[in-house]
Amino acid sequence: MSNQVLSCENVTASYGAIQALHGVNLEVNEGEIVVVLGANGAGKTTTLRAICNMVATEGTVMLNGRDISKADTADIVNAGVAHVPQGRGTFAALTVLENLEVGAYTRTDDEVQSDIEMWFEKYPVLGERRTQAAGSLSGGEQQMLAVARAAMSRPTMMLLDEPSLGLAPLIIEDLFQTFAQL
Repeated sequence: MSNQVLSCENVTASYGAIQALHGVNLEVNEGEIVVVLGANGAGKTTTLRAICNMVATEGTVMLNGRDISKADTADIVNAGVAHVPQGRGTFAALTVLENLEVGAYTRTDDEVQSDIEMWFEKYPVLGERRTQAAGSLSGGEQQMLAVARAAMSRPTMMLLDEPSLGLAPLIIEDLFQTFAQL
């Protein structure tokens, strides 16, 4: 039997007076890949933002048995959640290498450098561009970087919002293989 990693119970989220989510219930077990599908405006992004407490919510969000419903963003990251927002969210002015280092800011172990090199091996184009500003990368390269940066924290759970939007089929296939390996 798998361990439950995430549980959302009766989560409601609002943007001011507009209620965007109405009583969402969701369970994710260890090792599962869950996809949330829906039309534009259905609440997919808001659901991810609610899990990270980035929007006003009611209800309960549990991560590994710990209530993170009212935790601040830093505590949620420290609890093991990594979020890759829609639009990639790389730090455009920072280099590829600096983006990966930022992703590991919660870590104190000695393996950060080896993890960076592992991502450069996984995505050689990022290694070739390690000193280049992230904002100068193509959309696919930025998405690779955003996923690698999120994975640098060694999260328990990664929340990926529209990870394949606007990408070439070969890049999508490679990214999805990466997701399956994480």
